[in-house]
Amino acid sequence: MKKTYELKVAGLSRQLPIIEVSDDLAIASFVLLGDAEMTVRAAEELAEKLPTDIDYLMTAEAKGIPLLQELARVLNYEKYIVARKSIKAYMASPLEASVVSITTQKEQTLFLDGHDAEAIIGKKVAIIDDVISTGESLQALVTLAEKAGAQVVAQAAILAEGDAADRNDIIFLEKLPLFPLK
Repeated sequence: MKKTYELKVAGLSRQLPIIEVSDDLAIASFVLLGDAEMTVRAAEELAEKLPTDIDYLMTAEAKGIPLLQELARVLNYEKYIVARKSIKAYMASPLEASVVSITTQKEQTLFLDGHDAEAIIGKKVAIIDDVISTGESLQALVTLAEKAGAQVVAQAAILAEGDAADRNDIIFLEKLPLFPLK
């Protein structure tokens, strides 16, 4: 098997290491954290594909945060929403949703601060992530937004991995293949 995969997205090229995540599956590891050039270019392209009637952008901690920050800047949003991976002392009445994703491989719980939940009641929200694969992380964010009383009007990512690329309910820039080992 190849050791790297060449990703071309947003006019950029990256060599992604292929990493085994289980006995029968490997992925091309896309890490947005620290890649300022990719964050800026991907946010610009993704912004063009999003609906124009969004009130808030929302993501999960941590890899989606730089993308959300840049999207907020490009789209002139003053605030965006981040679901955290643990309860923080400052959180008031946090909402929670559990998820098992392809990269964490164990159950994680996401928490939405009650103040953020209040802000999105009755609002239109776009759920944003760096990569959509199984869709579990995305669904946890949708669950949190809906628990708060928001309407999810878009789900978007830079990449759609594996079968996610066949979905017609998500927005993405490029496909990312999976690498079966057996």
